[in-house]
Amino acid sequence: MQVKVSVIVPVHDPGPRFENCVASLLGQSLPPDEYEVVLVDDGCADPTPARLDALAAAEPRVRVLHQENSGWSGKPRNVGIAAARGEYLMFVDTHDSLGAEALERMYDYGVANGADVVVGKMAGRGRSVPVELFRRDRPRASVADAPLIDSLSAHKMFRRAFVDEAGLRFPEGRRRLEDHVFVVEAYLRAANVSVLGDYVCYYVHRDPAADDSARRIDPAGYFKDLRDALDVVERYTGPGRVRDSLHRRWLRVEMVERLRGRRFLALPEDHRRRLFEEIHHITTERFGPGVAAGLPPTQQVVAALIAADRYEDVVAFAEWEARLALTAAPAGLDWHEGVLRVEVAAELTADGAPLVFPGAGIGASLEGPPPDVPSAVGWVGAAAVGRFGRASFDLLVRERSSGAQYFQPVEVTREIVPVEDSRNVRLVLRATAAVDPTRAVSGRPLHAGLWDTYARVRLGGWTMEARIGPGPRRARAATSAAVTGGHVVLPYWTDQHGNLSLDVDRASRRLGLDRLAPETVTVSGGRLRAPLPLHVPGDTGAVLRLTSAHRSLDTPALLSPATDGALLQADLPADELSGALWRTALCATPGTADPRFLPLPLALHADAHTVRAVRTPRASPLRRLVRRAKRALAAILGRGAARTPDRVSG
Repeated sequence: MQVKVSVIVPVHDPGPRFENCVASLLGQSLPPDEYEVVLVDDGCADPTPARLDALAAAEPRVRVLHQENSGWSGKPRNVGIAAARGEYLMFVDTHDSLGAEALERMYDYGVANGADVVVGKMAGRGRSVPVELFRRDRPRASVADAPLIDSLSAHKMFRRAFVDEAGLRFPEGRRRLEDHVFVVEAYLRAANVSVLGDYVCYYVHRDPAADDSARRIDPAGYFKDLRDALDVVERYTGPGRVRDSLHRRWLRVEMVERLRGRRFLALPEDHRRRLFEEIHHITTERFGPGVAAGLPPTQQVVAALIAADRYEDVVAFAEWEARLALTAAPAGLDWHEGVLRVEVAAELTADGAPLVFPGAGIGASLEGPPPDVPSAVGWVGAAAVGRFGRASFDLLVRERSSGAQYFQPVEVTREIVPVEDSRNVRLVLRATAAVDPTRAVSGRPLHAGLWDTYARVRLGGWTMEARIGPGPRRARAATSAAVTGGHVVLPYWTDQHGNLSLDVDRASRRLGLDRLAPETVTVSGGRLRAPLPLHVPGDTGAVLRLTSAHRSLDTPALLSPATDGALLQADLPADELSGALWRTALCATPGTADPRFLPLPLALHADAHTVRAVRTPRASPLRRLVRRAKRALAAILGRGAARTPDRVSG
């Protein structure tokens, strides 16, 4: 069988996440004989080499290569390339993991589109990842028509024949940004690059050691290595728009952003100065005027101050920006035909108060550095007003456990609000998002778990994210739960901060079923009717479970839309109920693999002639004590994860 994909993993003293990485590699949907995992031991300390060899002995698809430590990831990746047998090469780091279908989806997508490079959607836990690039699938992309340059990590799939024909290899030795050099050359020389945006292929996890080194880079060495990536751009592009747009990525991400706001101010003073000096040297040495001119307003200001060698003003501007934040206040929340409509008002704030802007806007680019920081702030504000028509708002739902995030449809209104007794204005984005639980994950349903909502705003050169909240009723359901697409979805405000989140198939007490009053329940002609605080988009099949002291009965039920929720209807097996008290529980999603029954505060008292609804008797103190003891024992034995906590912080 042909090896379709070779996964190359440089290994050097991996941390505890390596086990998760290996599990994700061995758990791929691609048949085991169609891919291989090449682990390159880059001088690991004992006992890792023996652990790798044992893994290879147990798994035919795993191979291990041993070498002395090379100092960075470049050489072990090159060794892996030389040894690989696959049609495509995939690079993975030991603290990261793959989605279960990543290799199969990326390979099929690459073959279908004749791609030399396949970029799979990424998700980050504790690490930022590109967002705009993965807004949609891009079967044919290039640096000229897609934001490929936003993703320069090596965690992609490359056609092996293309890599060899182009002579692509990673720079070796103790150096930084070796992946930039490899990936940008691949982008520029590829016949086609395909971006898979509807499935999370690669999960990036926080690596504390790497993060520490990234925060405290050696400026001279770092920007020396960065020049190699710029050399690649200049080798394969001519002067003009494309080259400027590519150079702009490094000016924006690696230079300007390092000198902005809290990130810059958190560095020690001597390190800040050395960082500024190196950035000043490389920007004046390598970038023409068209590079900075294409930046958004705030970044234009910082770039102009860098070029003018005005360190103190860069610090002062960073201190001003550090005061800014985004607020995303919920303005409305309701279900409509199974879709959650979320209304949000978003704007920037300074020290917690709405940020005000000059009433008159400008649209021109910055002509030279501002004379001082107040002038810089004023120009940025006027430019933000002038470009307010381009401001954007997105609502994303993000899975709390994995960091995977997905855009939701949204309608936006931009509102310029005058400030009383001044010529200033506020810039407010009012948005209505439609979260359809059956399609929220790139056309697929939300799956069980907790999902947080985020507002993402781009305005005046700022790109900011904020949780949607706080809601008006903390630690309470934000609105009724919905039964839709085979799931029970509860919008709720988190306990700690009152932010809007979605609980899918986990909540029980928060659903509010305990508010059902027996006097609102009718039993007539053998049919039970009970109003429930649930939203259903249409008639929905359910199961009502009846439990007495000696046995349980399941009877089909129906949830139908009603004025203030849903109407539960069920035909009771009256001849089987007589002479007992029956507790009730509802399964609103009986077609699922593991159906949940939610207890109702309702019992049915049946005699020979009638069935009437009464409140469920409270358990005796002794019985409650026994239940608590059983739950505690289950937690100790590791079975507590199966229970669902009703109070969730976030």
